[in-house]
Amino acid sequence: MSEPTLNYVSCPDAHGGHRMAYWQWGRSDASHVVLCVHGLSRQGRDFDTLARALLIRGGDALRVICPDVVGRGQSDWLRDPKGYQVPAYAADMGVLLQTLQPATLDWVGTSMGGLIGMALAGQPQLPFRIRKLVLNDVGPTISWQAIERIGSYLGDPLRFATLEEAAEALRRISIGFGPHTQDQWLALTRPMLKPAPEGDGRLMLHYDPAIAVPFRALTPEGSAQSEVLLWQLYDAIRSETLLLRGTESDLFARETAQAMTQRGPHARLVEFAGVGHAPTLVAENQVRAVCDFLLEG
Repeated sequence: MSEPTLNYVSCPDAHGGHRMAYWQWGRSDASHVVLCVHGLSRQGRDFDTLARALLIRGGDALRVICPDVVGRGQSDWLRDPKGYQVPAYAADMGVLLQTLQPATLDWVGTSMGGLIGMALAGQPQLPFRIRKLVLNDVGPTISWQAIERIGSYLGDPLRFATLEEAAEALRRISIGFGPHTQDQWLALTRPMLKPAPEGDGRLMLHYDPAIAVPFRALTPEGSAQSEVLLWQLYDAIRSETLLLRGTESDLFARETAQAMTQRGPHARLVEFAGVGHAPTLVAENQVRAVCDFLLEG
């Protein structure tokens, strides 16, 4: 299959509920699900290259599911921006899993998607056990400087005249993603855009600018409290765990990654030279690392 199908699941909230979109690759009856969850300002089509590679190796037994976390992509925008936080995202993923009913569940989470994965994998009482967990450039300790950097542009009401103009603007704020060909970068950029509501032909970013509201309300003290909770969740994880890290990452320190190899699930660490935050899982060596981990044995 060269393209995924777009599906929706209805999720409850305090304001009447919302729809979360998800992209499905592979057979709808495949019992082995790989759930791929994107970063803060991204969307599910980030995983197109990885999904195709997984299906080539995994065949008909595998289904790859790539949700657009609420407020992004094809999903609804929330009435109350305070809902744009990891606990609510994790609850939505629980609803999605009830719909998918996987017999075998693996998780690939980039940045925010990794935090959501930790929130679920760190609660063994949940009905769906994550067999293998990939945490892409994220851990319980997150650099405050990186939070400030992301907050400096998140939610800006940008407008673009062309796809190429948007691609160049996104490249400037995504330098940590590492080198990509022009075709690769345009493929990553297209799903990031939608027509602007002004109706003048310009393009805007896909996400609700209000996702920045709770993010910008973070404080160093609040971040430190979250770190304590995240370490508790990480230490409770029983899934086989792979850490991916860009050697130039300003968000995920090598010291944190090393600590994660020594406690909790004793994760395996793979680093990618010349990449910061975060590896896009487009480069061949990045795709191979994930496929080998999920499909070995």
